[in-house]
Amino acid sequence: MLKILKWIRLKPIAVDGVKVTFILGVTLARGGSKSIKNKNIALINKLPLLSYTIKEAQKSKMINAYIVNTDSKKISNVAEEYGAKVQFGRPKELSSDKAQSGHTLKYVVERFEAETKINVTVVCELMATNPLKNSFDIDKCINLLLKNKADSAIAMGRLYDHHPSRIKYLNDDGQICDFYPEVPESRRQDLTPKAFIRAGSIYVMSRKQISSGLRYGSKKSLGYILPDERFINIDQMRDLQIAKLMLRGK
Repeated sequence: MLKILKWIRLKPIAVDGVKVTFILGVTLARGGSKSIKNKNIALINKLPLLSYTIKEAQKSKMINAYIVNTDSKKISNVAEEYGAKVQFGRPKELSSDKAQSGHTLKYVVERFEAETKINVTVVCELMATNPLKNSFDIDKCINLLLKNKADSAIAMGRLYDHHPSRIKYLNDDGQICDFYPEVPESRRQDLTPKAFIRAGSIYVMSRKQISSGLRYGSKKSLGYILPDERFINIDQMRDLQIAKLMLRGK
């Protein structure tokens, strides 16, 4: 217990008079990525993808403790090399590519509480697939949840060319049909209402929310808008190349 407490900040945080006992930061880093082999530790400008998230998590002024949960020894070694504490292993049913993140987070939080005897108040999932987010984004997202007493606060990215009014489907006759009405020849900046997508970056949740096994879905789910220059979700090789260029530009 004493060894564990050396890397945990136990000082309670208060936001607008609301006392928060403990905020746990978590990155889920499964080893079985199919789109990009060993994606979580793929090199971006000579640094492992995971290291960018670890660095910003450590800068956060809100997070009391940050852990990386992984089922991969390679990822575990990289996480520890960059100063993260590793919670190694998870049940087999939570290690497949079909496992839901909410269920895995529920397991990770419950295990953390059992091992440390600390009651978690807020869970902040930091996804390694966005190396552009920073500690400012992390703390703003946490504050958004706390100030509004929300169930979840999620980083969102704005859509332009992929606005719902520009997305179509083909009917049985091959005719182009709208999912959402489009004004012909509209410029993308004129499309309304503004459209956003979950950025695959930051999910902040109350302890009650994560107990349900779902990261979002209630009426008290709020969006934090990531600036365009920090909005990316690495899923394919081209995303990896774009991230390299964006980080060089930063």
